[in-house]
Amino acid sequence: MADFLKKNERQDTVAAPEDLGIDFDELMRKYDTEARFRTPSGWQMKLILALTVAMSAFHFYTAGFGLLAAQKQGAVHIAFALALVFLLYPARSKMSKEGDIPIYDMVLAVLATVPLVYLVTQIDTIAMTRSGLPTTADITMGFMMMVFLLEATRRISNPVLPILAVIALLYCYFGKNMPGMLLHRGFSIKRIVNHMYLGTEGIFGTPLEVSSTFVFMFILFGSVLEKTGMGRFIIDLSLALAGWSTGGPAKVAVVASGLMGTISGSSVANVCTTGMFTIPLMKSVGYKPYFAGAVEAVASTGGQIMPPVMGAGAFIMAQMLGVGYLKVALAAVVPALLYYFAVIVQVHFEANRLGLKGLPLAQLPRIGKLMAEKGFLMIPLVAIVYLLVSGYTPLMAAYGGILVSLFLSWGYCGLMRILSARAKNARFARLEQSSLESLLTPRRIIQAFDAGARGALSVACACACVGIVVGTGTLTGLALKIAQGVVQLAHTMAAIVPAGQEIISVDKVQLIFTLFFTMCASILLGTGLPTTANFIVTSTMAAPALFELGVPRLAAYMFVFYFGIAADLTPPVALAAYAGAGIAGDDPMKTGFTAFKLALAGFLVPYIYVYNPILLFIDATPLAMIQAVITALIGVYLLAMCTIGHYKTTLAWPLRAVALVGAVGLLDPGTTTDIVGVVILVSIHLIQTIICRHKKA
Repeated sequence: MADFLKKNERQDTVAAPEDLGIDFDELMRKYDTEARFRTPSGWQMKLILALTVAMSAFHFYTAGFGLLAAQKQGAVHIAFALALVFLLYPARSKMSKEGDIPIYDMVLAVLATVPLVYLVTQIDTIAMTRSGLPTTADITMGFMMMVFLLEATRRISNPVLPILAVIALLYCYFGKNMPGMLLHRGFSIKRIVNHMYLGTEGIFGTPLEVSSTFVFMFILFGSVLEKTGMGRFIIDLSLALAGWSTGGPAKVAVVASGLMGTISGSSVANVCTTGMFTIPLMKSVGYKPYFAGAVEAVASTGGQIMPPVMGAGAFIMAQMLGVGYLKVALAAVVPALLYYFAVIVQVHFEANRLGLKGLPLAQLPRIGKLMAEKGFLMIPLVAIVYLLVSGYTPLMAAYGGILVSLFLSWGYCGLMRILSARAKNARFARLEQSSLESLLTPRRIIQAFDAGARGALSVACACACVGIVVGTGTLTGLALKIAQGVVQLAHTMAAIVPAGQEIISVDKVQLIFTLFFTMCASILLGTGLPTTANFIVTSTMAAPALFELGVPRLAAYMFVFYFGIAADLTPPVALAAYAGAGIAGDDPMKTGFTAFKLALAGFLVPYIYVYNPILLFIDATPLAMIQAVITALIGVYLLAMCTIGHYKTTLAWPLRAVALVGAVGLLDPGTTTDIVGVVILVSIHLIQTIICRHKKA
């Protein structure tokens, strides 16, 4: 058994990049800043491993046996993160990933923890004796904390978020000299540092609180699942479900990336994980390389809006709304399915246009055999859903999911071994071997704890750093001013267009302009940011404009979350698309624009659920929900026809324009527009059918 486990120790990898002639590590380092870490050896490697495992063990223990006070929990969490970032990530991304950690980074790693140790030991005294009256030591430690945090975030992410935080700090100080609506009375350095470091609306606000509890545990849960071979199972299951259909490999990419999104929160990581398998497969059946890379990018980006993980954004959204996580996850289900429906429909139309068929059934896994051998891997996911529905917090659900994974791995393996020994037939022997491949050995558990901590570093730094931006909004009222500016601009633009009837208590025209401007702002603000920081920034800066117009808070947050993530597909900084281009071996910009085109049908979805919040289960009745889903599907279907330019055969430009009108018309949740949309779809179907018959004749 030991020999078998050693031989199969790395069976959890999804594909073998070296077989494709691709340097997987180099590709990740190029497009994913989190992958640009050092790989030291000897005692330094053991030190890093000890710290990562200790970080995961701390969070696992506190999740099961009781959290510390919020600021203390956050301080320990970010202390681990800062120390590991300085040890793992060089000051410049072009520095070699090999070699020892320089002395200065070791010193920085130690110094970065000093303000946090100070906070943990002094926070009770500060709260009871000098709240609002910080000492020189308090301010010095706060200033050190912000400097180390900004540098660590720059190293593991990119300069965008630290620059945004620095601008926010400068605005706090120099706001008294700003023009127009940006003017405020200005704040002293002492007041700014006190607000950001010692308060609960700055660095140690809601984002870091959620990162140090829910988010970390779900990242750790995903790491544990990956070590059981979940990635390989998802690929095989997707092949069995969709590989046989028209354009099967592309649909496999869509299904696999959507499923992978349930345990992963990074679009670039999703591309590099599933894309190593799906992109070469798409190319092998006739898809153009740039199209294959674009499909994988669009599908992988959608994984961030797929419950239950949703790139960790759902947990912060729930905290900001003051509702249960389950309500947010439930609201995300229909939009996520509509997004993937849009992608699959476009892939199908493109496959029809190119005449691409599916894969032979003989080459595909049999779903019955696959579920019999590996279906038990889904039990932890089922357990998490059950715990959430039963009323447990996301923290306890993730903790329970990890325990289920551990017990299931050993229990199932032991059971199959007993059955195989007693029955002595080939079937149970295969089941025993399959269980051994998924067994969480002590070594794999350590690897999972190591990977979980590493995966949480960027989220921790981003949440702490973006706390500065959020703190600026609460200190100066900037968010409200931006919201008022966007609404005023939309009102000015709406005055040019004839007004229509009202919807959601505002004029349709004004709302559509506000949505458009908010979409642009969300894409711009989300450029280059990790998912969690992305949502926090867009929800703080862009969403309030929608609140001003009476859009439900949940719908507004989902809207900006959706388009903030879309920044990964939008040139010129389409990181997910560029990663797909790297695997496909094609032009990054061409892949990026193709990905943007494929995502256009999905871009309709947020507009639909803002105009029709029933899709988010807001005041939903069964009949209204059914009507809303059907009309949304028709709208997405029509827009997919328009973007691809193909249905049964090539779609002429006049018909594409009609399809676009029908899709946009279905934004309005009314019986008249619904009937018009159905009529347009039926008309296009009949016209295309007649054209096809004429061609055959």
